[in-house]
Amino acid sequence: MNADGRNTADVIVIGGGTGGYSTALRAAALGLDVVLVERDKVGGTCLHRGCIPSKAMLHAAELVDGIAEARERWGVKATLDAVDWPALVATRDDIVARNHRGVQAHLAHAGVRVVRGSARLTGPRSVRVDEVRAEWIARRGLVLATGSRPRTLPGLVPDGRRVVTSDDALFAPGLPASVLVLGGGAIGVEYASFHRSLGAEVTLVEAADRIVPLEDADVSRHLTRGLKKRGIDVRAGARLLDFEVLDDGVRARVRNARGETLTVEAERLLVAVGRAPVTEGLDLAAAGLTTDQRGFAVPADWDRLETAVPGVHVVGDLLPPPSLGLAHASFAEGLLVAETLAGVPSAPVDYAAVPRVTYSSPQTAAVGLSEAEARVRGHEVSADSMPLTAVAKGMVHGQGGMVKVVTEAGGGRVLGVHLVGPHVSEMIAEGQLVVGWDAEPSDVARHIHPHPTLSEAVGEAFLTLAGRALHQQ
Repeated sequence: MNADGRNTADVIVIGGGTGGYSTALRAAALGLDVVLVERDKVGGTCLHRGCIPSKAMLHAAELVDGIAEARERWGVKATLDAVDWPALVATRDDIVARNHRGVQAHLAHAGVRVVRGSARLTGPRSVRVDEVRAEWIARRGLVLATGSRPRTLPGLVPDGRRVVTSDDALFAPGLPASVLVLGGGAIGVEYASFHRSLGAEVTLVEAADRIVPLEDADVSRHLTRGLKKRGIDVRAGARLLDFEVLDDGVRARVRNARGETLTVEAERLLVAVGRAPVTEGLDLAAAGLTTDQRGFAVPADWDRLETAVPGVHVVGDLLPPPSLGLAHASFAEGLLVAETLAGVPSAPVDYAAVPRVTYSSPQTAAVGLSEAEARVRGHEVSADSMPLTAVAKGMVHGQGGMVKVVTEAGGGRVLGVHLVGPHVSEMIAEGQLVVGWDAEPSDVARHIHPHPTLSEAVGEAFLTLAGRALHQQ
């Protein structure tokens, strides 16, 4: 406590999600005195309303799909009686609860002081938490890690019942028989995939000319094909004109890519058009901070993630692009800021080498530049694509998919690795190392990929680019 009676700490972190608690843990490990303020539960959106519970549900959906595949493709006379929704939810919640206890234990063991309440800035490095009637001053740095919430569109107000966000859909009391998903990014695609696996009729509407529009065009094409094969009505280049809520669902008018107006009826309209940063009640102006038109806090120094106010840093969903709004990126951001505040040398986050994954069926996973992005940036490009069914394990899985590698022409460094297919989220780490270390195809081609695996298709793509292809396409 300082002379005027206010508490002090080396580092004050506002927000206990992945970015906030990673900052706190690393700073504490480096010997700093850390206070973490969280108004809800440590773990944040990722643990309680996003990554972890949604992937638990998607795993259940994968098991349901496996029963259908066993019966229809493999001659295993398996049947699905029903999905016990309360039991599924109980398993999901148990996984979340165990992870929550783990985060709490890590923070306690590290000596991080966790304060429950809503933080309000009272100066450049001072924070008040009214719930505990206390104020702290940060001696070294203040870290903003307040996260995000589902974004919606003008005039589209979720009611939590018929018009829902991803949060609402995750915690719904049961499954709808039909759903109209508005938004074809990663979140929208994952929820479309989940609902289809569990038997719902699904229409997926995306305003851009293709779904997952930030990914390579070939990834989008293969994913669209896979979703349509599963019976999802994918409408890219389409826009919601209007909708009405009915007693038993919603009726929406959608204009498709050809300019035709279609009527879609569904039990639920799921709005998945992105996420918005959370700053309400924080009083950024009291610290001399501003946000851009989208609500993001823009760093003045991206190498340190420091704002224009010295000693005030930002991590996680409060950052604008090139930050990706991904939990694993926020871990890296937290480490960078903690080490910066401790005076430890730390490399800036290389956002081009951060993997991106969509956990649908089929999955997508990518790292680095798409072919189009590489050309826009002035690279002369070589690219090679390898279908997963070109290797034996891909035939076993039978879901199609592909590997695409983008390199500088003439055997230069690898600029991007792009995957579509079953379990490719578990394969992208190799691509991250390749891109992050500026490897060339010849560097990768000399390494042996195990047989039979899906990863052989990755190895074959690099062999081809290095001029050593075993199987000419």
